[in-house]
Parts: sequence; structure tokens; C-alpha cells
Amino acid sequence: MDAIRHHLKLHLADGVGAITFSRLVAYFGGVEAAATAPAAALREVEGVGEKTAAAVAAVSDQEIQRELDLAQRHEVQILPFASEDYPLSLRNIPDPPAVLYVRGSLEKTDTIALAIVGSRRCTHYGMEQAGRFGGLLGRAGFSVVSGGARGIDAAAHRGALEAGGRTVVVMGCGLTHLYPPENKPLFESIVREGRGAIVSELPMEVQVQARNFPRRNRIISGLSQAVLIIEAACRSGSLITARLAEEQGRPVFALPGRVDSPFSQGTNQLIRDGATLVQNLDDILEQLDSLGEAIERETPENVRRETPPAAAVKLDPAESRIIAVFDGEPLSIDRIAALSHLPTHQVVAAMTMLTIKGVVASQPGNVFVCKRRLEA
Repeated sequence: MDAIRHHLKLHLADGVGAITFSRLVAYFGGVEAAATAPAAALREVEGVGEKTAAAVAAVSDQEIQRELDLAQRHEVQILPFASEDYPLSLRNIPDPPAVLYVRGSLEKTDTIALAIVGSRRCTHYGMEQAGRFGGLLGRAGFSVVSGGARGIDAAAHRGALEAGGRTVVVMGCGLTHLYPPENKPLFESIVREGRGAIVSELPMEVQVQARNFPRRNRIISGLSQAVLIIEAACRSGSLITARLAEEQGRPVFALPGRVDSPFSQGTNQLIRDGATLVQNLDDILEQLDSLGEAIERETPENVRRETPPAAAVKLDPAESRIIAVFDGEPLSIDRIAALSHLPTHQVVAAMTMLTIKGVVASQPGNVFVCKRRLEA
């Protein structure tokens, strides 16, 4: 709880975004030192002027407690960057959120995720294809990540749910507000049925503001292994997500559209500029190499023809140490940590990578089995 309070002390201050937060922590050598530093010391940090330093110093214990109370009232978990539960894929982007607010649940399997984004104003074809790909990915074991907006985003979330999959909604506002309001039943069903999460980096009561959505998009791509764009006009916010995905090293896929449709000009331009043209699930799996091996569910023949073979992978020393403790029986995270003599947080991170590499598979009850052994 002290760690959360220290993170919130910085996070709630006006002018402290992800980059400034990381600079403060790096300068002082830790979150606690940065959060308790006097304003005069804060001003010495690059990019932190007198106004921001004063804003940090002005965040009171009462303000922090109010944020914690709001989160509890709305059943929201606050994950500071230092938390073991903070998503591994998001941790590794250039400017990860200092704090992630989560309503619902983020599971380890949500690391195997793909984002589907597109225009709010879209055609019937776009809605149909967003639902189709949401369902294909959901049945194949991917969590579908999107922004919860009208149009393509909502159709992708619904497609994943209808296929029995999981989905993650990334909000551009605080979680006391569910936006857009007409999608509130969709958001509530995700939480109520335990089928995913609604997340945001913004404090609980931040209102919907257009300037927050471009920053939100880096979280959508950051939580995902790749991004699929379905119907985007030339100035669509989805193109921002595509650019951010490329900067984060994520593959970008695009669904082609009519050449005379303004709703498809952005996606067709992405394909012209190097995005992978997508028509079916195989087009995605073929580009994700060993991630295809991590798909744990049986996928019907009419959903995909076959899963492409996993690329050859190697294990790092910690992964090899973990695999060595498997004797054919399923093991829990705690048991793996005890047998391998590795800290739990390191085991969690390693199991995520081993799942992606197709070496282990998770089973009900949060246990893992070894699928194949590889050399370090």
C-alpha cells in the first residue's frame, strides 16, 4: 500500500505524465525518494519546472486517500509499475503508464493478445469484419484489446465475447466514467462475466477529453502482440495506434477495403506502406511465428486451416532452470518457484515468455504443463 501511495503522489500531480514520472524515479533512485523529495529538489530534474514541482508537493495524503476510496468503491484495482501484476508486455514499451487502473481481471493469458481498432463511423462491412476477427481471435485463444469506442472497437469486443474469448477495453478517461455511455452494458458484461478488464492510466475522475485518446492508444498497442486496423480514414486515430505499434516493435495488420470508400483510405494506405494485408486468421498467425504455438484452444477447421509451425526458439538460463523442474505433472507458479529457487515475479515473467514460445501451456487452476523441452 505504501508503494501505491508513493506512485499516486506523483501520478496525481498536474504535469506528471509517464515520461516525467520515469525521469523523477531515475533521478532520485526510486519512487519513494521521488515522492518525498522537497519541491526545490524536484525542480532539478529535467523537464520538471517550478509549476510541476509545486504540483507534486501539493498532492496531499487526503487526496491520495480519496483516490484509493474511489477505486475501492468502483471495484478498481490500482497497479503501480512496480507491481508483479503489472502487465509484462506493457512494462516493456518506451513510456509505460506509471499506474494502471483495472476493473475486472487481467490474466496471464491476456499476454497472448491482439488489438483490433478502427473508425467510430464505419460501414456495415467494417462492423461485420471487426466482429468476425474478434470471434476468430477469441476462439483461437487470443485476448482482444481495443478502445471500447463506437463502431469497430465495440464490434471487436462483442465478437470476442460471443466466441467465448476474453477482451480488454482501454479507456481514455477515468474509470468512474464509462465512455461511450451506450456501450456501458457491454463493459459491465465483461466485468460481471469475468471475461476481461476495463483499464485506464488516468485518475479515477478524469473526464472524457479528446487530448487523452492519442496517449491511450499506446496502451492498446502496448498490451498487444500485434495490431489489426479495420476501416480507418486518412486522419483516423487508428493510424496513430498503427504508428505507435511500429515504434513498439509490434506487427501491424490491415484489412483492405473499397478503393473508392473514404472509410478505407487509411487502411489501404497502411498496406501500401508495408502493413501486412489480412484476409483471414492464417494471415495473422503466419506473421507471429512462435506465438501461434502458444494458442491453447482447439480451433475448428473452418476457423483456420492450420497453425503454422513454431519458429525455432531458445531458452535463457532462467527459462531452462524452470523447464528442468517439470516431471510430466502440472505445476503451479508457487511450486515452480519453490523447485527452481527463483523469485515468484521472475517465474511469472518467464512463464509468460515460455507460453509465447510454445514451450508450456496453462491449464485450469492456474497451473502449467511442459509441452516440449528445448536447449538453452
